[in-house]
Amino acid sequence: MTDTLTIALHQSNASVGDLRGNADAMLAARAAAGGADLLVTPELSLIGYPPEDLVLKPAAVERCAVELDRLAAATGDGGPGMLVGLPWVADGRLFNAMALLDGGKVVAVTRKHDLPNYGTFDEKRVFASAPLPGPLAFRGVRLGVPICEDIWTPEVTECLAETGAEMLIVPNGSPFEVGKDDRRLSLSVSRVVETGLPLAYLNRVGGQDELVFDGASFILNADRSTAWQFPDWDEALVTTRWTRGASGWVCDPGERATIDDDLPGIYYAMVVGLRDYVNRNRFPGVVLGLSGGIDSALSAAVAVDALGADRVWCVMLPSRFTVGDSLDDAAECARLLGCRLDTVPILPAMTAFDDMLSPLFEGRSRDIAEENIQSRIRGLSLMALSNKFGPMLLTTGNKSEMSTGYATIYGDMAGGYSVLKDVYKTTVFKLCEWRNAHFPRLGLGPKGPVMPQRVIDKPPTAELRENQRDDDSLPPYDILDRILIGLVENEQSVADLAATGLDAALVAKIERLLYVAEYKRRQAPPGVKIGRRNFGRDRRYPITNAFRTSS
Repeated sequence: MTDTLTIALHQSNASVGDLRGNADAMLAARAAAGGADLLVTPELSLIGYPPEDLVLKPAAVERCAVELDRLAAATGDGGPGMLVGLPWVADGRLFNAMALLDGGKVVAVTRKHDLPNYGTFDEKRVFASAPLPGPLAFRGVRLGVPICEDIWTPEVTECLAETGAEMLIVPNGSPFEVGKDDRRLSLSVSRVVETGLPLAYLNRVGGQDELVFDGASFILNADRSTAWQFPDWDEALVTTRWTRGASGWVCDPGERATIDDDLPGIYYAMVVGLRDYVNRNRFPGVVLGLSGGIDSALSAAVAVDALGADRVWCVMLPSRFTVGDSLDDAAECARLLGCRLDTVPILPAMTAFDDMLSPLFEGRSRDIAEENIQSRIRGLSLMALSNKFGPMLLTTGNKSEMSTGYATIYGDMAGGYSVLKDVYKTTVFKLCEWRNAHFPRLGLGPKGPVMPQRVIDKPPTAELRENQRDDDSLPPYDILDRILIGLVENEQSVADLAATGLDAALVAKIERLLYVAEYKRRQAPPGVKIGRRNFGRDRRYPITNAFRTSS
C-alpha cells in the first residue's frame, strides 16, 4: 500500500480514426510525465471521440487492440502506467471502455455502464451497457473509473464507493455547449458529496465535425474544494500529486485557470471547430464570399483567427443591386484581416440566365426566383474556385436564417462547413463587437478591429433587389430570435410564446417557416454546435410534417 500517488492527466486532442497518431501522442505524453505513477487519457482517446459507426467496423476495433498492445508493452519499462480509452470487445459485445496498462500488459478493463442516448449522443446504437463496475487496483490504490455519463446519475459512483474505491477518475468526451461548465461542476460536486471521495474530471479538447470540446478539466477534493482547474480549449498535460491521509486521498492544490465566459467561449468554439475540420480534412484553406455584411465579416474573422490570413481567400461577387458601401466595407474587412480579396462581378451570369429563361418566364413579374438565381450564381462561382484551387468553401449563414429558411439552397447554403450555423443573429452582433474589442488568445489573426463599425451598425440586407432589407421579410432580429429560442431551444408552442407577450399570429408564421424549411436544413453543411439544440445532431424533426401548435 502506498500513501502517495502522482497522476498525470492528459487533456488531449485526439483525432478520430488516427489510431497510430493517437497512440504516439499518448506515448509522448507518457515520456513527458516520466515521474508520474499513472497517465490518464480521455474517453475513447485511442480511436477518438465520438467515433460513431466507425466502431462497427471490425478492422477498426482490431487495430485498436494492436495499438493497445503497443501501449501496454511500453509500460514494461517501470515508468508510468496508463489508463486508455478505447472500444473493447467482451463476450461478443462491444463496450466503451478504459484499459489500465502497467508492467507491460493490460492489467484491468472497466466498461461504461450508463450510455447516453439523447441530443448529440447515441451510444446505445453502437455500444452495449456494462454491469455496474467495481474499482481498479493500481499499485496499492483502488481507483474508481466512471466514464463520462456514468457520473450524470449517482448509481455508478455509489457502487464504486460501496465496493472500495478510494478516488474517482472520470475520463470524458463532453462537447462544448453554452453554460455547460456550471452543469459539469455541479454534477461532480454532487458525486463528491454522495461518495465522500475526491474526483478528477478529465475532458478532451478539439473539434470533431459538428462537435467541439473545450477541455476545462478539474479536480475536486473530498471537501468539495477545487484543487485544479485546467484551461479551456488548450491541450494540457498536468501532473498532480496525491497524499493519503486519515480521511482519505487529497490532491495537492495547483493552477486554477480562468474559464472563458459565454461570448468568448462561443468564439473559441468556432475557431477550434473550423481549425480542426479544415486541417484534419487536409484542405489548404478556405474561400468565402465577402459581401460587406455582418455574417460574412464574422465568418472571415473566425477563419483568419483559426487558420491565418494566408489561408483565407475572400471573394466579393457584386450585382447591380450591390451598393457602394458594401464594396467598401468588404474591402476594409479584408484589409483589416490581411487576407486576399478578389472581385468577380456576377452581372454577366445574371444576364445569361435572364436570356436563357425569359421565354419561359415571359408574362411573369420578377420575384424570388430571380433573387435566388443571383445567390446560386454566387454559390456556383465560389464552388468553382474551391474545385479549381482546393480551398474549402466556408458557408456564412446564421441560425436565424437557417431556422426560417431565409437562405438559398444550392446558393448561399453551398459549402463544406459553417461556423455560424448554430449562432443566432443577435449573438452574431455581440460576437462582432467582442472581436473588434478583444484579441482572442487562440487567434492567428490581427490585434485590433477586424471589421468597420458600419458593418455592425447598418441594417442587414441580402441585396438581391433594390433597397432590400432583412426586415422586409422577417421581424426585427431581437424579436425573431426570442421566438426562435422558444420554438427551437425550448420546444414551446405558439400559445406558450403568446403568453409572454409576443404576437400570436407572428409566432405562428415563424413556426410555419421553421417547419417548412426542414428540407433545406437536411442539405446544409455541418457546423459548430453552440447551444442545446443544434440543427442536425440535437434537433431531428421530420421533413414531411403536418403538425402545427397553432392549429
